[in-house]
Amino acid sequence: MTDSKKLTDKLGSIRKEIDSLDEAIQELICERARLAFKVRESKGASRGAVDYFRPEREAQVLRGVLERNQGPLSDSEMLRLFREIMSACLAQQEPLKVAYLGPEGTFTQQAVNRHFGHSVHALSMPSIDDVFERVQAGDADFGVVPVENSTQGIVSHTLDMFLLSDLRICGEIELRVHQNLLTLAGTVAQIERVYSHEQSLSQCKSWLRTHLPGVELIAVGSNSEAARRVRNAPEAAAIAGRSAADVYGLPVLFSDIEDRPDNTTRFLVIGRQIFEPSGKDKTTLLLSGHEGPGLLYSLLKPLQEHAVNMTRIESRPARQGKWAYVFFVDLEGHVKDSNVKEALADLKKVSKLSRVLGSYPRAILEES
Repeated sequence: MTDSKKLTDKLGSIRKEIDSLDEAIQELICERARLAFKVRESKGASRGAVDYFRPEREAQVLRGVLERNQGPLSDSEMLRLFREIMSACLAQQEPLKVAYLGPEGTFTQQAVNRHFGHSVHALSMPSIDDVFERVQAGDADFGVVPVENSTQGIVSHTLDMFLLSDLRICGEIELRVHQNLLTLAGTVAQIERVYSHEQSLSQCKSWLRTHLPGVELIAVGSNSEAARRVRNAPEAAAIAGRSAADVYGLPVLFSDIEDRPDNTTRFLVIGRQIFEPSGKDKTTLLLSGHEGPGLLYSLLKPLQEHAVNMTRIESRPARQGKWAYVFFVDLEGHVKDSNVKEALADLKKVSKLSRVLGSYPRAILEES
């Protein structure tokens, strides 16, 4: 037998084994979907998809995927595969409706797909206010809005919306943000102007100064808007993600041009209720106290006394009173954890306002 024949036979044997595994995988996925449907039937098939979505359960499943994964597929690839299976199973009769800060092709849409999978009905909204309004009205089951960037800081408008809304935080998404230069131009010498959102321009400031000195930089409402403007303008370029490149059919001339390789944006998932603990949770509080010396100390002391770890604090102007402030505080733990529950009880005694904005699973940071 020739070496060529031996190789052909070996490949044929491997392919048969792959075909057999594919059949088994497909049957197991179908069985999972049937079991998911049984869960739905047991709770009442007439209810909407939001009544069956349990973020704490999904977080537990995905953590299990990470713990079991031994390669050769990366953690990110395994998480993506399982998330899409769960998303498809949930959407058998009716998909979740998720409003997000659009338009299509933005990093916020990418965050929606990262968290919920592609089997949801994603609703592009023109503003953060509109996302909140759609969820509040019940036109969307959940919303996704940006809240913080690791280099540019807080998105203050998102926090301020919680002063006006009684919606809850149901989850968080941490997305590693990679910026790309999209253009029809063949070289940087042909580029006369660059469009992007002001935050993306700032995140790529050093790269632009080095590679495109003197080129006009134009801030627009979103990176998708930037890509739309340059799709018929070979003398222009846009800074945006790869999803915008796909939506508008633009080549990537340079990839990963952000100044910091750990550039990460945090998004909040907003909804209408607090879900059960997942085992690794965060809680966000909205606090205000009585004006005078030691105001902040009095608000934080109950956390220290009950061994609750604070991971973040932000102050924002209150809606009432000149030079009055409220505090947004992130804690480790869930409101149903005994130490958090006890700290909250003591907080109510010393604060003017002590509101739980949400308890939700901690984000799993994945490479984009």
